[in-house]
Order: sequence, then C-alpha cells, then structure tokens
Amino acid sequence: MAERRVTLAVTGASGAQYALRLLECLVQAEVQVLFLISQAAQLVVVTETELQLPPKPQALEQFLTERYQAKPGQIRVYGKQDWMSPVASGSGAPSAMVVCPCSTGTLSAIATGASNNLIERAADVALKERRQLILVPRESPYSTIHLENMLTLSRMGAVILPASPGFYHQPQSIDDLVDFVVARILSQLGIEQTLLKRWGE
Repeated sequence: MAERRVTLAVTGASGAQYALRLLECLVQAEVQVLFLISQAAQLVVVTETELQLPPKPQALEQFLTERYQAKPGQIRVYGKQDWMSPVASGSGAPSAMVVCPCSTGTLSAIATGASNNLIERAADVALKERRQLILVPRESPYSTIHLENMLTLSRMGAVILPASPGFYHQPQSIDDLVDFVVARILSQLGIEQTLLKRWGE
C-alpha cells in the first residue's frame, strides 16, 4: 500500500464536511488512511450531510473505499475499542494524525491523557512518540477551559488548526470555505495541494 500513512479521526463537533473532504484529498494523494470515527460524529454526518455511514467498521471501510474510489486497503477503519489496531501503539501508528473536526470533549480527553477510546489513545500515542498531531476544533465561543486545553496541547507539540476559513481567496461557495481549511491541513502534513493558492501567488 501507499508509503505515506495518516490517521484521520472524526469526532462529534460540527464540520463533518471538513473530514470527508480531507479523506477524499488524502485518497487522491495516494495516502493510506487509518480512519476512526466516534458515535457522535456518525450523528453529525447524518445531520450535516446526506450520507448515512454504516456503523460497523468493515461495512464503513467498504462504503468509503467505494465512495472515494480508493485502492484496496487504502482506507482502513477501526472501531473505538479496537486496541489491537496499529494506531494503539507507538510501534505501529503512522507518523501523523489529524482529528478533524475535534470536539472540545475530545480536546479535553487528549490534553489529560484519558485514552478511554481508540481516538484518544491514538492521539496519546502521537504525543508520547513526538509525532505530528493536528487538532481541528470547531467551536464558538471558546471557553477558558477550551483555551487552556489548547495551550496545554500546543506546548506538547500538537498543532491547533481551528476550522476558521479565510476569505482572501474570494470564496464562491461553501465548498470553497471547506477547501480553505482542508488545504491548510494538507499543507501542515506536507502533502501537495491545489485547493488553495499560496498567499502572493
């Protein structure tokens, strides 16, 4: 499979479109994606899109593979208690992880090392192994607790990349706003993207 691997975790904040577009772009870039999704995120997807994602990992893996025309094995889906998955250990986890969108509950759990489910454990692994961890919170306004958790994680080396699209590219649609944020995530990952021109180009 692809040499580059990224863990993509989707949690229950608003902004399912960011996650789905990011998944599509990672597949197009021939990146292998280890995909994790919380139960709350499943509900958000139903609320914010026309998609009905299968709840079981194997069925979801097949659904996403077909929808995004991924190569066999390019998308791997793991359940919230699958402690034998590669992302649960420093010896198997990819070098980069993105939590998009990142709920403030997940933010808190990662900041305190809770590791109550696979998403939290995978983020804990990324931190302890000093690997790239990108968190994409989507909340407004931020409370002091949220900000303190972000500061704690930033000091640990995580990148806090809020889902705050810019407007200097003169967006014409919601898709353009989504692509702005996804482009910033891809740039952080070092993956070439054509969704957004660089400033000054």
